[in-house]
Amino acid sequence: METDMSTDTILIPGIDTPVSRVALGTWAIGGWMWGGPDDENGVRTIHAALDDGINLIDTAPVYGFGHSEEVVGRALAEKPHKAFVATKLGLNWTDDKPEDRKVFRDSRPARIRQEVEASLRRLRVETIDLEQIHWPDAKTPIDESARELQKLHQEGKIRALGVSNFSPEQMDIFREVAPLATIQPPLNLFERTCEKDVLPYAKKNDAVVLAYGSLCRGLLSGKMSKDTTFPKDDLRSGDPKFQKPKFESYLAAVEDFKKLAAKRNKSVLAFAVRWVLDQGPVIALWGARKPEQVSGVRDVFGWSLTDEEKKAVDEILAHHVPEAIDPTFMGPPNRD
Repeated sequence: METDMSTDTILIPGIDTPVSRVALGTWAIGGWMWGGPDDENGVRTIHAALDDGINLIDTAPVYGFGHSEEVVGRALAEKPHKAFVATKLGLNWTDDKPEDRKVFRDSRPARIRQEVEASLRRLRVETIDLEQIHWPDAKTPIDESARELQKLHQEGKIRALGVSNFSPEQMDIFREVAPLATIQPPLNLFERTCEKDVLPYAKKNDAVVLAYGSLCRGLLSGKMSKDTTFPKDDLRSGDPKFQKPKFESYLAAVEDFKKLAAKRNKSVLAFAVRWVLDQGPVIALWGARKPEQVSGVRDVFGWSLTDEEKKAVDEILAHHVPEAIDPTFMGPPNRD
């Protein structure tokens, strides 16, 4: 695996061209759990990301029940560009009104093939650059899911395979059947559980980590205050980090991160994402739904945190957030 620190690009096994170490996350662009879609802004956001040097777009069918993929497909068709698309599968949902749908895990081989075909259509491509299992499905043997993905890979419909939210033991089972190019866990200044197992596993097995939640759902943007509120259909309304009194403790940590970042003439946002990139063979997912939300991407490249800064980060966390909350609330249930 090659990582180019001068331009901050990395090679994903199976994809011949280096990709940017910041990828655009498009969950919010799908609208579901983020206050509804805004397609025109979504398209402009993707175009702005491409203009700022991001060439990897991460999406998933469950992001708006296909809507995020459709917006990504439209944006790339309107602005031809050498971009790569990572999507996911392995989730299903009930046939209710969008606001009432229940999402559940489903990685059965037939569902996998159905999802790949639908994603190809929505994304308007002949081959998916990176296909990932979104969450492990306890009711489907992992080797069965991996075998179907390997078939689709051999058929030329997928270039590289990955998993998200898998344990090392689950990844070992997957790798017995199919090559594993990427691993996608949550990773940011506040959510660091993967440092214990997933990051070492990735380094040992030459896999690239796609870190989701790099901005901790906007908490590390530096733009929130104790008066910030979220509507009921916003994911953060159910995230314990954004509820009092925890919210104020997290915001206090962000203020100290701001001061630390200012010493390097960086925004707290750029500082937080750079910290993620410094953890190893990592691509940071930068979630956005408005063009202005990707305007600071270039400030992330071409530098690294010092050992003293990394130590200061740990001291800030120990002071304000000694018991961090992992994003386990986001995990969907198994199917009945």
